[in-house]
Amino acid sequence: MNKQKTAITPTREEDYPEWYQQVIKAADMAENSPVRGCMIIKPWGYGIWEHIQSDLDERIKNLGHENVYFPLFIPLSYLEKEAQHVEGFAKECAVVTHHRLEEVDGKLVPTGELEEPLVVRPTSEMIIGEAFSRWVESWRELPLLINQWANVVRWEMRTRIFLRTTEFLWQEGHTAHATEDEAVQETLCMLEMYRSHMEEVLALPVIIGNKPESEKFPGAVDTYTTEVMMQDRKALQSGTSHYLGQNFAKAQNIRFTNRDGDLEYAYTTSWGVTTRLIGGMIMCHSDDDGLRIPPRVAPKQVVILPVVPKPEHEAEVMEYADRIAAKLRNETYSGNKVRVIVDKREKRGGEKNWEWIKKGIPIRIEVGPKDIESQSVMVCCRHRGHKDKKKVQIGDIEKTVINLLGEIQKSYFDQAKKHQLEHLRTDITNFEEFKKFFTPRNSERPEIHGGFVRAKWCGEPESEEIIDGLKVTIRCLPLDQTGTEGKCVLTGKPATLDAIFAKSY
Repeated sequence: MNKQKTAITPTREEDYPEWYQQVIKAADMAENSPVRGCMIIKPWGYGIWEHIQSDLDERIKNLGHENVYFPLFIPLSYLEKEAQHVEGFAKECAVVTHHRLEEVDGKLVPTGELEEPLVVRPTSEMIIGEAFSRWVESWRELPLLINQWANVVRWEMRTRIFLRTTEFLWQEGHTAHATEDEAVQETLCMLEMYRSHMEEVLALPVIIGNKPESEKFPGAVDTYTTEVMMQDRKALQSGTSHYLGQNFAKAQNIRFTNRDGDLEYAYTTSWGVTTRLIGGMIMCHSDDDGLRIPPRVAPKQVVILPVVPKPEHEAEVMEYADRIAAKLRNETYSGNKVRVIVDKREKRGGEKNWEWIKKGIPIRIEVGPKDIESQSVMVCCRHRGHKDKKKVQIGDIEKTVINLLGEIQKSYFDQAKKHQLEHLRTDITNFEEFKKFFTPRNSERPEIHGGFVRAKWCGEPESEEIIDGLKVTIRCLPLDQTGTEGKCVLTGKPATLDAIFAKSY
């Protein structure tokens, strides 16, 4: 039997990591930069980030937060104030030690050593905490709710575009509260905001839960996470929300006078998501013909492809294409005007069609002389086969496109949810079954693994060492705990906690 030809090689089945890289390349989303581990995000990739950013920014502001900007450079002494924090980030920090260059023997060398080294922002708890200590005096100034959109640097040894890069883009929220209960509620509120954004906008089915001690953010009391299953059945931590208690407040002297006139430390939180969300979207939805983008974050939702068989048809076909584009641009999908492009490039129709398939645009509309005669168009959707076309009368095009965008958005979520449920095991109760599930099926395909296991865990940190060799970790303790009693899947000891186990990125 002849193997079916695909636009992307290798396929997901043949080499999933390389398939991922080739999808990004074929969609012209991003590329590696001259600086190892950093990426250049090209217009199509950055357009996706802009729509993620726009939706999240609106949600963040609707919950009462305001945007700010803090410096990229953080004095080294600031990080030293919270022991767990500096220990957790020490190996990932890029450090500036000099402030100028001088030419020596024809080469530029750093000179002018700084009195105190500056850390290039890996995260901003410490520098924002220093500002909070000056901004907060009374309970009347609380809660203090801020967010910033910025870049951060973490010196990664093994990098992959969008998933793990030395420099990446993110938002980081930071808040200070008068009570523990209020800070905990803020942490959970932002976790829920991430869940709803990921499911409603990125069409990513999410499992939310609390991280075990070994996976917590350095210095946090509790870290809550959003975990998403990729098509290779690994987990991707897609966003986190941290309850910091008074740890950072004590390190940075964030104190306020309470209602009784007493001085006490504030309770703080931090939370963030990054351009990693784009990597998750790619791995969760794309296929062997390229990228598939949920309509709500697609830079363009519809491309109109004029078909011009003869030069004398060109003006008429282009005018018809522009007229359809104008009709669609007046329509609204999910609160925004429909984003349409007319591809007038002088390229063969088949070549342009495949470029847009690989870029993952939700809807392609073909128009030519025969369509003008019948006052219709041919509509193709990315969630269906590339040869699957539907004739639509021009009077019905607006309603058809709006309905199709909603159908595609739902289709991507439903497919991803079905995949998650098919590979989420709840019937594994002992370590032998667990080990078998997570052991590669054969030595030639070491990337193959089972999926997610939801099972009982005794809560003992030492028990996690048992699964180190399997490259499996506890992804989270789901918030929807059953509270039932059972035996720990790792140790066999009595256990009541439910945990999600998986391999991960």
